[in-house]
Amino acid sequence: MEYYAGIDVSLEASCVCVVDGAGKIVKEAKVPSEPEALIGWFKARPFSLARIGLEAGPLSQWLYAGLKEEGLAVELLETRHVAAALETMPAKTDRNDARGIAQLMRLGWFRPVHCKSLPAQETRALLTARKLVLAKLLDIEMHLRGSLRGFGLKVGRTTPRSFSSRIGELVEHHPALSAIAKALLAVHAVLLSELNGFEKQVRKLAKSDSRARLLMTVPGVGPIVGLSYVAAIDDPGRFSSSKTVGAHFGLTPKRYQSGEKDVTGRITRMGDRGVRTALYEAAHVILTRVVRGGALKNWAMRLAKRAGFKKAAVALARKLSAILHRMLADGAPFDAAKAAA
Repeated sequence: MEYYAGIDVSLEASCVCVVDGAGKIVKEAKVPSEPEALIGWFKARPFSLARIGLEAGPLSQWLYAGLKEEGLAVELLETRHVAAALETMPAKTDRNDARGIAQLMRLGWFRPVHCKSLPAQETRALLTARKLVLAKLLDIEMHLRGSLRGFGLKVGRTTPRSFSSRIGELVEHHPALSAIAKALLAVHAVLLSELNGFEKQVRKLAKSDSRARLLMTVPGVGPIVGLSYVAAIDDPGRFSSSKTVGAHFGLTPKRYQSGEKDVTGRITRMGDRGVRTALYEAAHVILTRVVRGGALKNWAMRLAKRAGFKKAAVALARKLSAILHRMLADGAPFDAAKAAA
């Protein structure tokens, strides 16, 4: 008889449930959330496991890599799919979640997801850190602008270098505001310095990554977009067709069909939000600036005349997702004529 296991991961300890082919619970336990502990627990069982289910989460990639390396038949499960499947349970507990995941593995009603490689995870961590520092830098700038505006002090247009001096000029004769501005500008200077450091790291990484350099031959695609896409795709071979990549990043329309009702809505916005934003920004650059690759821009502009700018930008972002995937899969540089076809 075959046996199946489900793991509900928590920070300190994970709930594990093993069921047989008939769905009967064979063994349950709480095991420390460490690869070695889980491997030891599974290997101590007198039976082998056909499948082990592990819901995607913060610790899941680390645990998945350890279990996979040991030769266990582990699957990383799509979070939304698991949540929908376990919705019918009257009580949500870690124990019940582990039971539900084990039953999903037994029935085969699950959607496995790709576990990113270590370099892809490191690239994503770098891009996320850069984005966080940039967001906090802008928060401080907006807070200073808003605070001074209440006193009739208008900052106006500035550059990253002139922002601090402009604030200093405005609060020069306001002791209370000067003390507040001094503290915030000190934080601003540190954040700006760290952001510049992250920018250098991103450009250095993009320069050393052959796949990112390949994608940067596309108009509108720079180091941020190229690295974001490469880290998200990781392995181009996991997609059977380039056309499916747009759906993976939530760039395809929703659809509800039942009987005589058939409604097509806005895009699903599922998947990696950062990559979806990067693709949209690249599409916006192509549409609003003079760039090479005129055939692709002409295609998008014709669509904009019929459907509007925003829909054209989304459609172009979706097309870019397929183009970039095909370039990674084939290792071929950008061809404007083929891209627009």
